[in-house]
Amino acid sequence: MKHLIEFRDVWKIYKLGKVDVPALRGVSFNINKGELVGIIGPSGSGKSTCMHLIGTLDVPTKGKIFFKGKDITKFKESELAILRGKEIGFVFQTFNLLPSLTALENVELPMIFQNVLPEIRKKRAVKLLKLVGLGNRINHLPSEMSGGERQRVAVARALANNPDMILADEPTGNLDSKTGREIMDLLIALNKKEGKTIIIVTHDLDISRGLQRLIKLKDGKIVGG
Repeated sequence: MKHLIEFRDVWKIYKLGKVDVPALRGVSFNINKGELVGIIGPSGSGKSTCMHLIGTLDVPTKGKIFFKGKDITKFKESELAILRGKEIGFVFQTFNLLPSLTALENVELPMIFQNVLPEIRKKRAVKLLKLVGLGNRINHLPSEMSGGERQRVAVARALANNPDMILADEPTGNLDSKTGREIMDLLIALNKKEGKTIIIVTHDLDISRGLQRLIKLKDGKIVGG
């Protein structure tokens, strides 16, 4: 199997009162296993909609989306939830860490939902936090960490269930340029060393340097990539 994700003539149309507002207009592309891809475009280009569809957080109005060769547009919500939990790791601009949990507990959380035994999930969480350079911060709360450290925890959490794909939505958006570059370097290293398929959604052309391929969107259509 070559393609991890495949979009075939995908449309997403939102209803605004009686008006149809197309966010994606017949988008088709493939992303292969092990690729490091950026989906870029200005505000209103459709990249966020595209991200939600790749992450199975939304469904297309028409067209087909395949994940590992399976047509997930036919999946029930319960099946999509299982796919999200096991196959996709999410990294968000706002980190989305639970403030009352330590770094270790935040990374353990996705494994709890997958019924991983406590001793196994703790060992893996420690390993992942060391992988992202936070071996000395495992018992710290998010409020005791810098923005860059919180995003590193988010990356470790995204890796918790060993997903095939990491989907990062503006992962440097809340960081200064130096810290943002460090997070990008971390994601690139995960792609090279761990073989993870990583898709980065951003409007920032600067952080797209170093990516293997760019899919450029404008007004809901692909204009490059």
